Parts: sequence; C-alpha cells; structure tokens
Amino acid sequence: MACRSVISSSLHMTNSMTVKGVLSFAPNPPLFHHLPKAVAFVSLSASTKPPTKSFQVRSVVGTTEAASGFDEMVSGTERKYYMLGGKGGVGKTSCAASLAVKFANNGHPTLVVSTDPAHSLSDSFAQDLTGGALVPVEGPDYPLFALEINPEKSREEFRNAAQKNGGTGVKDFMDGMGLGMIADQLGELKLGELLDSPPPGLDEAIAISKVMQFLESQEYSMFTRIVFDTAPTGHTLRLLSLPDFLDASIGKILKLRQKIASATSAIKSVFGQENTQQNAADKLEKLRERMLKVRELFRDTDSTEFVIVTIPTVMAVSESSRLSASLKKESVPVKRLVVNQILPPSPSDCKFCAMKRKDQMRALDLIQSDPELSSLLMIQAPLVDVEIRGVPALKFLGDIIWK
Repeated sequence: MACRSVISSSLHMTNSMTVKGVLSFAPNPPLFHHLPKAVAFVSLSASTKPPTKSFQVRSVVGTTEAASGFDEMVSGTERKYYMLGGKGGVGKTSCAASLAVKFANNGHPTLVVSTDPAHSLSDSFAQDLTGGALVPVEGPDYPLFALEINPEKSREEFRNAAQKNGGTGVKDFMDGMGLGMIADQLGELKLGELLDSPPPGLDEAIAISKVMQFLESQEYSMFTRIVFDTAPTGHTLRLLSLPDFLDASIGKILKLRQKIASATSAIKSVFGQENTQQNAADKLEKLRERMLKVRELFRDTDSTEFVIVTIPTVMAVSESSRLSASLKKESVPVKRLVVNQILPPSPSDCKFCAMKRKDQMRALDLIQSDPELSSLLMIQAPLVDVEIRGVPALKFLGDIIWK
C-alpha cells in the first residue's frame, strides 16, 4: 500500500514512578506538543528497553476527524463510569486502555477494569495485570490502576462456598427459608456435588459484585474515573440485564418465603427457627437493595456512559445497531460510537486498498442512515500498522481518538 509521508518526528520518553505512602507518580514530559487535526493513518515503531522508551511516528495522513467531546468526559471531580463494548475483535481493549491513560494524564485517579473472561489488558499495557487484584500501571502522570477480574479464582470461591461444612451451606440456607424438608430430600441427590460446577452467567455475576464494591468499598473511593473494558456484546448485555433479573428473582423468593412463613410460623417459633428464617430474608432484601443501586448506576445519565466500539464493516455495524437498541431498551446512556481501524485516503492505491476503502465507506454510509446509530457522536479512529502496546503508544492513540 502506497502512503505519502507528511510527518516525520521522534520522541524519547522516560517514565518514572516513585512509591511513597500509597502511590505517587512523577509527571512525564508530554508525548506530543501538537497533534495534527488531520490524522487517519499512523505508522509506529517502539523499542522495549526500560526505563527509556523510544517512540517514533513515521507517517500520518488523512482527513480531519470530528472531536469526541473529551472536554465533557474529563470535566468535574465527581466519579464517572465509562463502559466500552461491542463486537469481538474491534479494538475495545485498546480504546478502553487509551481512554484510561488519557484520564490519568488529565489529573483523574483512574481504574480500568476488564470484565471480559478472555482478558487483554495485560497485553495492551505490556504489563502483568493478572491475579484479580488492583495493579498500578507504570507510566501515566497520575495514578492509574488496572483490574482483571479472575473468573477461575471466583469459581474456586464458589466451589468452596457450596462445599462449606461438607456441603451443608445450601441446606442451612434452605432451612432458614422454611424449606428444610426439601433440602433433606435434595441432599440425598448430593446437592453439594451438583453445585460444584459454577452456574452459567457467573462471570457476569462476579462483575456485578465488583461494581457493588466500587460503590461501597473505601478501597476504591480514590478513583474519579472508572473505565470498563467489557466482554463481547452477548456477555455485556447479560451483565447489564442481570440486576433486573436478580431483583425479580429475589422478589419471587421473598414472596414464596412469606407465604411459607405465614403457614408455618407457629410451628417454627416452637422449634426456635423464626430468627434464622428472618435473617435469611434480611440478607436477601439487602442483596436486592444492592442490585437496585447497581441498576440505577447503569442508567444514571450523569455518572455512566456506554461507548460502542465498532469497525467499518457491514457485519460489525449491524451488530452495533442491535447493541444500541438493546442498550436503549435497558435505559443505559449511549452517546458515542467509535469506528476503529479506518483506512485513510491515499493519492496512490493498490487494488486491494481501493476495494477495502470502498467497502469501509459503504459501512460508514450505513451508520449515517441507521436509525439506532445516526444520532450518536461518531469518532473515527485510524488503522495503524503495528499493535498498540504500552503506555506511550496508548497515550498517542488516546490523543487521536479522545480529543
């Protein structure tokens, strides 16, 4: 593919991080003093020798892109949540990681969370972020932490809970609900062994529990921006609908308990199980209240925004349209659509590039005419000829996309 070089510049960047107290970061020199408005194709090269990273831009060509409204995204010190999602393979992780770096470099203590069981954050940041715990990211001007939710670790915790006291944990709970006789019968079917396999949707449930921790735990109170790198569309829709599902399910269980309790309260009080029964109901009610808080958070237009990421193909645009419709049905705020991997115009083209560009233009026209997507702010992100890995590259990408 032929491409005329219009910019040739190099940058040397030294990252430094000082640990003192909790964590402090020494500011880095800016990656670029001026980023051209006309950006569509970028050719990058990087070396991996720590602590000095060499980062060179060889060529940039293209047309002027629309601003993403980043000033609005970065304004204010109250906490905001940004969820980036879409079809698999469209670059959600790179977009989420670059947004997190941009927030951190603009003064916001930031947390980026991967809810995708197949994590890519470690690859994107070129740093080991595994383990299911907060890990400081090296490089940004202000604190940036990453968290890859560990499904396997949570599955092990589920198994341990199901097998607690020889598998009697579930029976104790059902006793408290006034269903002890049924629990005894199920016990003969080895209920503990049945629950040894985690149920479908556990990954989404774990992600919801993390969101509840963000709302309630002091450990996360320092973060003013939380960015979610979500799983592909199907998983994400289950995640967003889970609070409603659990709210309805818990409501039905509580109604069932009330009916059973009213019929057996006299007998249960004789055997001294009334308090246990009430304790179980109280726990369910508290869980229900927490689920309602998560549901309200997902729908809060002041603190939450879902950003759809796609690529300029008809298949990806069609799935993005369905995702947008589903998000609106769930009342999740959506304002922006990132169209990633756009091939730039070029004065001289090979046949493949010309056909590919024509195909992409057809997809972009489809977005403009789509009733679900046409109202969103479209952000065009360029196709780059190397993988975006490491904070310097993510900063550069973020300066192109989020402006």
